[in-house]
Amino acid sequence: MTSETQTPQPNPPSSSPPPSSNAWKERILLPTVLAGLVGGGSGFLSSRRAAHSHLPLTYAANLAIVAGCYCGARELVRDARASEPDDLINSVVGGILSGSLLGRLQGGRFGAVRYSLIFAFAGTAMDFTTQKLKPFFQSFKSDLSTDHPQQKTSNGGWFKLPEWSPIQVLDEEALAAKRAREQQLYSKRVLGKLNNEES
Repeated sequence: MTSETQTPQPNPPSSSPPPSSNAWKERILLPTVLAGLVGGGSGFLSSRRAAHSHLPLTYAANLAIVAGCYCGARELVRDARASEPDDLINSVVGGILSGSLLGRLQGGRFGAVRYSLIFAFAGTAMDFTTQKLKPFFQSFKSDLSTDHPQQKTSNGGWFKLPEWSPIQVLDEEALAAKRAREQQLYSKRVLGKLNNEES
């Protein structure tokens, strides 16, 4: 009797990445960078900037750290719960976790409780607002990238000048008609000058 031993076949690598790494740039990195820009801008516009020249950098770093901690905690909770990215429970729990961590570093035990409530409320409100505005921004983006028949111009773009504007974009027909009018006016002008010179 011969015994056939089967060797286990290695699993082929899956073509899709694991769910925890899907679009992490959009959900963690992008909000962190945007928060840093907003923090830097608010520090730049601050009235105390004259006394503290490094204030924009401080604001940018602080807001980027806060946003990075919040978004990271939210994604960690989403991955642990195996839920959808738009689930607001992830925002609440992520806000509590990140707020308690940063609050503990900033203000002790009382700071941890206070910051966790603030982060949970503010983060959930921000995520809720983002979810409600996302269809508007997506439709706006698609409107900019697609051509509509009523907005079609000769170059196929989305920008259309008003009819009263002295600058007009002409199509091929209108351009040919304009050139014919200019030729006719030029010939009349040349003939008029010749007639004036002869008399």
